Amino acid sequence: MYRKYLKRVFDFVVVVLASIILSPIFLLLCLLVKFDTKGPVFFKQRRIGMGKSEFLILKFRSMKIDAPRDQPTHLLENPDIYITRVGKFLRKTSLDELPQFFNIIGGQMSIVGPRPALYNQHDLVAMRDEYGANDVRPGLTGWAQVNGRDELPIDVKSRYDGEYVEKMSFLFDLKCIARTFKSVSTADGIVEGQLMNRKD
Repeated sequence: MYRKYLKRVFDFVVVVLASIILSPIFLLLCLLVKFDTKGPVFFKQRRIGMGKSEFLILKFRSMKIDAPRDQPTHLLENPDIYITRVGKFLRKTSLDELPQFFNIIGGQMSIVGPRPALYNQHDLVAMRDEYGANDVRPGLTGWAQVNGRDELPIDVKSRYDGEYVEKMSFLFDLKCIARTFKSVSTADGIVEGQLMNRKD
């Protein structure tokens, strides 16, 4: 019942209310991004959604417009030359993810679920197939994110995603959300290489 119907209702109601409450912060971040460096406020990137369909994920732009678009930041040779001043703060606090509220309202994502893979992360997508993790909506946060985040190798991350699919329930989602707030407040699991090698 929750997995099929109530989870979507929960996502929609919570995100709409959160969007209204956080609208002043959202507007402020838009202005900060716009005046920090030239380029658009939002960054769009092809990601893999439920059923391995593609969609465009939204984020606040945290990198310069000449940064490589379709490569995880930790694989860049020198990521710190691309990340903006405001972007460093956004990524450290995970506030760059706030525009994904629109993805959740649109039904492409959920509040909790496996983080959406890049369209070219074929190894991660294949491993998630083994655990049924491609059959649910990807999430703003997830069980893997609160159990290591960037520190997890792909096989372990996929296993956590599969565990989430098995345990998916209202209470388990609340547990993931609560642990997300704790992780974000302490920057737990964020790997800082040259500057901020965070992106999934």
